[in-house]
Amino acid sequence: MARMVRLMVTDTILSFMWVWAAVIIRWIVNGVLGLRHDGYASEFLRSSLSVFNMFLFAYLVKLTNGGAYNPIVVFTSAITGNFASFLFNIGRIPFQVFGSIISVRLILVTFPAIWRGPELVINLHQGALTEGLLTFSQVLITLGLDRNLQGSFFRKTWINSILKHTLHILGSDLTGGCMNPAAVIGWAYALGVHKSKEHIVVYWLAPMEATLLAVWTFRLLVSPSKPDKQKTN
Repeated sequence: MARMVRLMVTDTILSFMWVWAAVIIRWIVNGVLGLRHDGYASEFLRSSLSVFNMFLFAYLVKLTNGGAYNPIVVFTSAITGNFASFLFNIGRIPFQVFGSIISVRLILVTFPAIWRGPELVINLHQGALTEGLLTFSQVLITLGLDRNLQGSFFRKTWINSILKHTLHILGSDLTGGCMNPAAVIGWAYALGVHKSKEHIVVYWLAPMEATLLAVWTFRLLVSPSKPDKQKTN
C-alpha cells in the first residue's frame, strides 16, 4: 500500500515536471536566445536540450525506483504483468493526468502566450495512424533495450533518447509526435477539447492500441530468455 501511494504521488510530480520541461525548452530557444526564426540553430539546440531532458527524467525514474510520467510506460507494465500488476499500473494513469493538468494551468498563468500544446494538422485517421506507429516503434525500442542492455543505464538511455527524439521529429509536424497521452491531455483540458473525438482517438486510443500490439509483437518475435541450467553431478 505504501509503495502504491508513493508511486502515485511520484507519477503526479514527474508528469507535472515533464510538461514544464517541454515548455522551458521552448522558452529558452525561442524567447531567451531568440532563435525562433533561425531554423538550423534552433532545431539543433532544441534537440540537444530534449535529449538532455530525457536523460534527466530517465535518472529521476531510476532515482524514484519506478516512477513514470507517461501512461504508455505503465500500460506496458500493466499488460506484461499479472492481474494485480495490471490493476495497480492502470490506477497510476489518472495521477499522471492530474499532474499534467495542474502543470498546464500553472504554465498558462506564467507564460500565457508561449504555446498551446500539440496540434493535429492532418485528419483523424491519419493522426491516429501516425501516433499509433510512433508509439508502436517507441514501445518496441524500449522493450528491446530493456532486454538486451540490462544494467547499462548510460548506453540504454542514450540510444533510447536519440531514437525517441527521432520519432518525435518525424511526427512533430503532423500530430506533435507526442507518444504521451498524459502530456497532451493537460493542454486539451485547458482548451476544452479533452472530450473531443480527435483527442480521444488520436492521443489515447491509438497509442494504447499500438502499445498492446507492440507487446504482442515483441513476445511473438523474441523468445523469452532461458535461465541457465544448473549443473548436476
